[in-house]
Amino acid sequence: MAVVAGPTASGKSGLGLALAKACNGVVINADAMQVYRDLAILTARPSAADMAAAPHRLYGILAADEVCSAKRWRDLAQTEIEAALAAGRLPILVGGTGLYIKALREGLTPLPAVPAAVRAAATARFEVLGGPAFHAALKKRDPETASGLHPNDRQRLIRAWEVLEASGLGLAAWRARQAEKSALDCAYRFATLVVLPPRAEVYASCDARFVEMVEGGALDEVAALMARNLAPELPAMKSLGVPELRRHLLGEIPLSEAIADAQRKTRNYAKRQFTWLRHQVLGNDPACFLLNEQFSESLEDEIFNKIRQKVLTP
Repeated sequence: MAVVAGPTASGKSGLGLALAKACNGVVINADAMQVYRDLAILTARPSAADMAAAPHRLYGILAADEVCSAKRWRDLAQTEIEAALAAGRLPILVGGTGLYIKALREGLTPLPAVPAAVRAAATARFEVLGGPAFHAALKKRDPETASGLHPNDRQRLIRAWEVLEASGLGLAAWRARQAEKSALDCAYRFATLVVLPPRAEVYASCDARFVEMVEGGALDEVAALMARNLAPELPAMKSLGVPELRRHLLGEIPLSEAIADAQRKTRNYAKRQFTWLRHQVLGNDPACFLLNEQFSESLEDEIFNKIRQKVLTP
């Protein structure tokens, strides 16, 4: 199977579609936010025309009040992979959610159950301390885990703290234990293509695309979510752009400030994706293909021939 990974706004969706058309493929979503049907605009979900041009799976399949964990996505993805192979098609995973791709290829580390009270206490502690101070506190107790987390990564910092509180072991220690191994690497051949255009180009694309999203109806999309009175901690409600546009619709900030804030957070997210891809993918898979520019038709023959040789040639 093929994996097309890259930071947001890098052009990976277009590359995945072109690959699917050239290699009789099925595009399988590997983006944590594109699974939500209520966020078509703000997650830059492939258009109806793109989805009609080649089979697309796991896009817009869940409601905004649901939670899609890495395990849930992996189970769904495995089903779609098997269906594609049974139909004689090439499965093509496309997305920038590193945890999803890692879960599929390497399996998931079993973690302890965390009582609701412990989870609530960890969240409350983060809200009181803030990201940098919370990160520093975690570093004192579990330096190995903390070293791999950004001080502003709220979700993962809280998760690390609650696991430590509930079990007495840090996340790094749990991962060092015997992990649940996935058989996918043994059963299938992977061809991974990492799209990493120059950062300045990606950041500019992030900024321009968010303006296009707003002009294309993103405010209405957020207003519809707000009308449902969904819990703010749900993943869909924390998707890039939703909190900022929500603040504008509540009259707290002008639209220009909401756009600027969302653009900044999107660029920061892209920066973290760059780091993850370089260290976790390129650093661990020397056989993967690296594309250091925006995808264009002139690159199709070279890229697609490499994919065919690795996953389609007996």
